[in-house]
Amino acid sequence: MQNPQEVQLAVRALRAALPKNMNKIFTDGADTPPVAVVLGTGLSPLADSLLAGQEGCPGVRIPFSNITGMPLPGIDSHQGAFVLGCLGGVPVIAQQGRCHLYEGRNPAEVCMGVRVMAGFGAERLIITNAAGALNPQFTAGTLMCISDQINHTGCSPLAGPNHAAWGERFPDMSRIYDATLQELALQTAGRLDIRLERGVYIGLRGPEMESPAETRMYRQWGADAVGMSTVLEVIAARHLGLRVLGISCLTNKNLPDCMTPAPLEEILAVAARAGHDLARLLEAVITDMKAA
Repeated sequence: MQNPQEVQLAVRALRAALPKNMNKIFTDGADTPPVAVVLGTGLSPLADSLLAGQEGCPGVRIPFSNITGMPLPGIDSHQGAFVLGCLGGVPVIAQQGRCHLYEGRNPAEVCMGVRVMAGFGAERLIITNAAGALNPQFTAGTLMCISDQINHTGCSPLAGPNHAAWGERFPDMSRIYDATLQELALQTAGRLDIRLERGVYIGLRGPEMESPAETRMYRQWGADAVGMSTVLEVIAARHLGLRVLGISCLTNKNLPDCMTPAPLEEILAVAARAGHDLARLLEAVITDMKAA
């Protein structure tokens, strides 16, 4: 589902809400295009860094409720706001929270934030999520650089008439996640002594957690982590021509022969702890992105 008119209205509303002293930083003619970031469940420390501001670039938070047409997240752990600021001299626009298919939202609503940030001038997207580890060698509380994805939601954000100004009718998905940005993330994680796995993410509609049989099947398909977001947003981003880096925070471990419940409170607690490593990693990656 493609919604160019709604996205255009939201971009205008976001620009109108931006303080005047930030217009020169976040404009189409800016020296450095902004980097877009989607912050998933419990992963908000980066937003705090943006709001702290830098010299000549104060941070600002603009709630989705102030943006025409922006769907509001229905989950308490997703705050629902755009946060704008700078990291290492690079302008950043972060989407703090997202909505999901399992809330009854459609693909256009799920991808609205990514499309708005692209309309705002972003050319690169860093997308994050909380996910369950399927690979038995991965550990809860660590991070995973997404190398590829499986869309198992049964939906596509590109269904319906194609908006040619955004991208081709049949966009190529052979290199969804940017190899250069992946290498930058892996090298940066090594320098910071942060454990960063690399693997395939499978996105489901949800909201129910996967069964032991489903867990075995997803692992046989080649998936290393599972979640309920990201895949549609990334398809929309690639349709728009954005270069994409994906990072999953592995909040629990799915072992089909000894499955244990993964309550939301536990997922949030693990994501909060890992979120500090993620913020350190993303700050360093964004700072080095000018040369990537």
